[in-house]
Amino acid sequence: MRKQMDRFVRDSMRAAGDSEFRNRPFVYGFTFRMGPDGIPRFEQFGDTRFGRYQSRRDVKDTKREPLTDIIESEEYITITMELPGIEKKDINLEFIENKLIIDVDTEARKYHKELKLPEKLDTENIQANYKNGVLDIKIMRKKEEKKKGKKIEIK
Repeated sequence: MRKQMDRFVRDSMRAAGDSEFRNRPFVYGFTFRMGPDGIPRFEQFGDTRFGRYQSRRDVKDTKREPLTDIIESEEYITITMELPGIEKKDINLEFIENKLIIDVDTEARKYHKELKLPEKLDTENIQANYKNGVLDIKIMRKKEEKKKGKKIEIK
């Protein structure tokens, strides 16, 4: 983690001297949590990709990556995203294959995030609510179907 922070500070200072980016605001951060499997997970967010490609020049459009929290349980996955300053009608939410794609493109605010999710999800029953700048998404896991078998009588 220390190496990653050192690289971030070094790249930030280098980018601060670049006149193209000097007066442009940016957002960058990361979250850390232990996954249900006991493996630590780091997730980056923001509208720039520090630490991923070591350059501030790799700014992702003008779209910001919203702060996202993912909570997994045995029965479902809950995703909470902060999307302040927009209306519900401006949120484009799609589930393609095993990716959840969130896109907002208004004059005032632009957000984009793609989340790769586990394959065994019930995508027919996704619940999404947006209130006070917070998008909550709940996706149920598919229930394991018992394998059907047939007893064969030996003659």
